Amino acid sequence: MMGSLMTRIEQIQREIDFSGVTFVKNGESVLLESNTGYANRGDSIKNMKDTRFGIASGCKIFTAVAICQLVEKQKLTFDTKLMECLDISFPYFDENITIHHLLTHTSGIPDYFDEEVMDDFEELWIAKPMYHMRHLEDFLPFFQNEKMKANPGERFHYNNAGYILLGLIIEKVSGQVFTDYVQQHVFDKAGMVDSGYFALDKLPGNVATGYIDYKDGTWKTNVYSLPVQGGSDGGAFVSAMDMVKFWDALLGNALLSESVTNQLLFPHVLEDGNDFYGYGVWIAKKEGTIFKYHVMGYDPGVSFHSAFYPQSNITLAICANISKGAFKVMKEIEDELM
Repeated sequence: MMGSLMTRIEQIQREIDFSGVTFVKNGESVLLESNTGYANRGDSIKNMKDTRFGIASGCKIFTAVAICQLVEKQKLTFDTKLMECLDISFPYFDENITIHHLLTHTSGIPDYFDEEVMDDFEELWIAKPMYHMRHLEDFLPFFQNEKMKANPGERFHYNNAGYILLGLIIEKVSGQVFTDYVQQHVFDKAGMVDSGYFALDKLPGNVATGYIDYKDGTWKTNVYSLPVQGGSDGGAFVSAMDMVKFWDALLGNALLSESVTNQLLFPHVLEDGNDFYGYGVWIAKKEGTIFKYHVMGYDPGVSFHSAFYPQSNITLAICANISKGAFKVMKEIEDELM
């Protein structure tokens, strides 16, 4: 089975010209480890198993864990209102927005990048260049004076701005810069030695450059397409092995108590069909039972999926430094193993 899986995945990777790392575990047994493509095309530096990749929105779960840790320390509750947390003007926001609403994308607030109406992430940086986006508060002018899109709790609407606010709450309550808090209380605790929030203009070694490919065969890097510094809504860098370590730590209650972990992983809101959302994590059901907990991230030059399948005890991470491909690799693994 494992040989046929490797053969099939390698075939798919060739078909889609995949560039990235795939890592699959069942308990302590490695089922698949594959690295292909280039971390740096210009210098022909290949992706290796410990190469670090941007994961875009895949790191919202780190923000959710951080909030849950502060709840566990009784610094907050999930019912604490946004207006009680931040001394920032939101003239049109509903005063009943809670942390639970922000975590589950049900706050109804406007987004700074609305995926329902905007296609090109690069459009954001015309008015405010991406190299100015270094702090969470830099995003506030994009949405803080806009009107509500819905009432709190009314509907699920994927919302990056809500996670910016959660990051600001983490900074206010903990007294630490968001990225420092996650490094200390999430990455370090989980043994994620290769992960971090690296600024694009100060990247360390062994980090894959993101590439945007065009139909005519040309390409460019994503260095001018993303905020220069990642934060609470996206932009961390991880290795595939580190992401599996994260699932191990989360599910082993090394980051949160069992009861709070269960709250994070609870399907709080229906997104569509059999797809639900917990706190920073997607939850897919099949025939009424949970099929997988998963996170994903897409940016120009970034494609990422990672999941845990409770019925089979399989964990996977697929990190790519191209704009698409990770989903197709994940789907093939699911077809072969599930």
